Amino acid sequence: MPVADVAEIRSHFPALDRLQAGRPAAYFDGPGGTQVPSAVPAAMTRYLLRHNANTHWEYATSAETDALLEGARGVVAAFLNGDPEEVAFGANMTTLTYHLSRAVGRGLRAGDEVVVTRLDHQANVAPWKDLARDLELVVREVPFDPATGRLDVDAFHDALGPRTRVVALGAASNALGTVTDVAPLVARAREAGAFTFVDAVHSAPHALPDVRALGCDALACSPYKFYGPHLGVLHVAAETAARLDPPRLPCAGDAGGERFETGTLSHEAMVGAAAAVEFLADLAGPGEGTLRERLETAFAALEARADTLLARLWTGLEALDGVTLHGPRPGTPRTSTLAFTVDGTPAAQVTRHLSDHHGVFTSHGDFYATSVVEDLGLEPHGLVRAGVAIYTTADEVDRLVAGVADILDG
Repeated sequence: MPVADVAEIRSHFPALDRLQAGRPAAYFDGPGGTQVPSAVPAAMTRYLLRHNANTHWEYATSAETDALLEGARGVVAAFLNGDPEEVAFGANMTTLTYHLSRAVGRGLRAGDEVVVTRLDHQANVAPWKDLARDLELVVREVPFDPATGRLDVDAFHDALGPRTRVVALGAASNALGTVTDVAPLVARAREAGAFTFVDAVHSAPHALPDVRALGCDALACSPYKFYGPHLGVLHVAAETAARLDPPRLPCAGDAGGERFETGTLSHEAMVGAAAAVEFLADLAGPGEGTLRERLETAFAALEARADTLLARLWTGLEALDGVTLHGPRPGTPRTSTLAFTVDGTPAAQVTRHLSDHHGVFTSHGDFYATSVVEDLGLEPHGLVRAGVAIYTTADEVDRLVAGVADILDG
């Protein structure tokens, strides 16, 4: 089945009409948040103007809101390969993880152990460390190899013990693009009797999540990283949710994913998240198949394209004297996110030059992956990060490389 070409995809993104430094803006900042196709704000606006109401009341727009939110849970569940009642929404992944950690913490006691990694975003580290501080738990940190950007799997297995109660893993590094094969690690952690949590924020835009295949207790991701609005998504397996007692208002959210939601959420963002998922599925073109099957087709083709562009970007930057590339090489398990440094030029200055003189938007710093930058010895300036998105072109890749060459030519 053919998948939409890049020109067709770009036609859906009004942000690409922006001019920067006299040229069309080239967005390589996707790992921090992608642009949105027109279908997403259209769905959000339609909800706000035609159906806006609070939930579970006996009048028309409230009933319409209930139906739209139920539909959004179903669409996001298909994206995750889970069930709608296992899906919760929240302000962002960090907020949801903090909330979930408190629910998990109600079953822990002093001396229990929590395993986190130094390859992860702090949103999958700080909530568990804070919980450990409050409950006098023991935290074990799994290192990564700075030379390869990969998790030390042997150290992970060594970190598990008879008191291990929580294991928090990242499916992919938002700083280096490293992909970790978390399924066998999750299986090992569950054998040890631990609650398993997977941060899929960076991996979800590149590899379609599959909570059934992972077998984790919970997984979180962020629709604004895969062409949706600012929002967080949490999946908690039904059998796990039944054992947890999340903090919530009396009589509120007693069933399904709503048990992990607090207060009135952004209904329009939930609708927008569903629109983003449906947009990605529609890139597979017309044809039969479930939403999940069309997503699988689209993701396979889109990521193959991204891999080709990543290799082009890596090769171009690698050829420049004074550029250091960090993380796994193309052709190995990784996302299409590339991190690099330029000798003698702070990361922020690189990003500013690329924007001001070449119309190329990258990001810079530690991206809340503070231990990654620390272990690479790149404090205080951090990394320059460039992410290939579904709307990225080969010409844009070449423009980024030329912009870095311009910095080096000084």
